[in-house]
Amino acid sequence: MTKATNILKLGLPKGSLERATLDLMARAGYEVRVSERSYSPRTDDPEIEVVMFRAQEMSRYVEDAVLDAGLTGQDWIAENGSRVHVVQDLIYAKSRLVPVRWVVAVPEESKVRKIEDLEGGLVATELVKVTKRFFTSRGVNVKVEFSWGATEVKARLVDAIVDVTETGSSLRANRLRIIETVMTSNTQFIANRASWQDPWKREKIENVGLLLQGAIDAKEMVGLKMNVPAKLEQAVKAMLPAERSPTVNHLAETDWLAFEVVLPASTERELVPKLKKAGASGIIVYPLNKVIH
Repeated sequence: MTKATNILKLGLPKGSLERATLDLMARAGYEVRVSERSYSPRTDDPEIEVVMFRAQEMSRYVEDAVLDAGLTGQDWIAENGSRVHVVQDLIYAKSRLVPVRWVVAVPEESKVRKIEDLEGGLVATELVKVTKRFFTSRGVNVKVEFSWGATEVKARLVDAIVDVTETGSSLRANRLRIIETVMTSNTQFIANRASWQDPWKREKIENVGLLLQGAIDAKEMVGLKMNVPAKLEQAVKAMLPAERSPTVNHLAETDWLAFEVVLPASTERELVPKLKKAGASGIIVYPLNKVIH
């Protein structure tokens, strides 16, 4: 294969976001093959060179032009104070298509009920700078120390922790109680400012972003095909919570119509039985890789 003249250096996160990101890239149409011992995976797009970094470091490498673009959390951009161009928000996390929260948590038995109760206390977190700014903005004097991951384990050695959560399940499992949210964060697709001014790189970055967003949107949508008696066309249309009007074509049998529509996956299990009872037949529901708005 001839090596591409133009190359986009793209950073993907190692660690907690790695699996979700690789799955998203695959759904977007980019096959990324990762070796456990390599920080430079191979991809099937000859114009993209993929490098894996921890999300905590990504924005610094993008700012310093080691990378042209990368995926990382809004939280780590804020922590690093990185000057980068935010291409778009991509709402996905480790487990679900939701933002995450950095929260102040204390043991269930703690007497601390509100932020002010931590005056003069010790707080452990991986998100040190953001946490310091948060407490300063609230007028509460605390000492913030750095903690390498698994911060909930230290919760009974300090007065409070600031940790990241999607559902709160890990905190509850460790018998911790949330008393405040420091910040809400989501994954962001970011670009080096100089790279964003380069016409070829900008178009490539925009194309990648478009396909990634399409893959995210498709995760919560399904396609549906069915045959409908022509006399029921308007009644069935009224039942569909569709993104847009369905595509309707006449079948060889002139008194039947073929419907095709995209709809939220959450509506499928209730809608399909109703469509069947209404007279639809040959109902096919299928997953989508991308939905481009």
